[in-house]
Amino acid sequence: MTSTSLPDSLIATLPGSSYTDPEIFAQEQERIFETMWFCAVRSSDLARPGAFRTVGVGRESILITRARDNSIRAFFNVCRHRGAKLCTEETGEVKRAFQCPYHAWTYDLTGKLVAAPNLTKMPDISRTEYGLAGVATHEWLGYVWVCLAESPPPFEEVVQDVVARLGDTESIEHYDMENLEVGKRIVYDVKANWKLIVENFMECYHCATIHPELTEVLPEFADGYAAQYYVGHGAEFGAEIKGFTVDGSEGLDRIPGVTEEQDRRYYAITVKPQVFINLVPDHVIFHRMYPVAADRTIVECDWLYLKRVVESGKDVSRSVELFDRVNRQDFDACERCQPAMSSRLYAKGGVLVPSEHHIGEFHAWVQERLGTGQPQ
Repeated sequence: MTSTSLPDSLIATLPGSSYTDPEIFAQEQERIFETMWFCAVRSSDLARPGAFRTVGVGRESILITRARDNSIRAFFNVCRHRGAKLCTEETGEVKRAFQCPYHAWTYDLTGKLVAAPNLTKMPDISRTEYGLAGVATHEWLGYVWVCLAESPPPFEEVVQDVVARLGDTESIEHYDMENLEVGKRIVYDVKANWKLIVENFMECYHCATIHPELTEVLPEFADGYAAQYYVGHGAEFGAEIKGFTVDGSEGLDRIPGVTEEQDRRYYAITVKPQVFINLVPDHVIFHRMYPVAADRTIVECDWLYLKRVVESGKDVSRSVELFDRVNRQDFDACERCQPAMSSRLYAKGGVLVPSEHHIGEFHAWVQERLGTGQPQ
């Protein structure tokens, strides 16, 4: 079956191999995750100079830290001597420098080579040239974004995804995400291809089927049209709903910059290639995906609240539980789809209904990045 044989109301999806083939996944790592801006860590995770996190970006391990001048630095997590992994821990803190556990080559927080056994006997070695290989960084929305490309694309390409969804940048600035604090973080290990997770987040055709709590809070989602289907649209809370909580009860302190037009509304944004942003009046839910294999994706989800809410110890569990349930319902659905991607029945893919046609644009974008043309 080809796309030309479909009824006008349907369009073809990607073929099943796009979700299972390790070679296709390797191409995605190289041409998507290693060339675009990738959201790596929350800036507050690097609270002090020497604090670090290691993050998988495409096929590379990236070391992200805060230097003594308080700037954020990112490097390939590879010693310049013999290629040993410099930091094996996912998170931690050093006092002044990173030392390779193999031959003790030592680098300061700016990546400069500062010590090594017998280094004084090698005066021709440049401490900078043989320092850690740097990676471009940019801070936005309270997160550190990195780009492995030698010539990173303009960061405006990231911002444009928000503009395309909300109509402008001012709308997201009202939530003051840089100054919110993490009230809860949950890490999910999803046995599904990253694109299945993106596709699921972009549509709400499934909402009435698997999200009873969400459709209770956002009744329009029961009609199958996701908020992302319309530029600038936010799904309105139900008439009897007091807050974005699992039982519809009162939420927490409203973010001061949220406008009257944004109050009692939910906005969802997909930022390519691996970020989901969910905006509600009293908190923000921020997903980062870390694709690790064709059939496995780590998803790190932050619930962000006003600083005073977090510091006061207020109970955030009802708001966390709502989207934690949504996440688990979504990821279960993705894991249910993943095995069928190998089925002979899905060799040429499936179909998208009218309310999912914007997913077709996502598929076209993926194939454009890979240089593989249109789905068959």
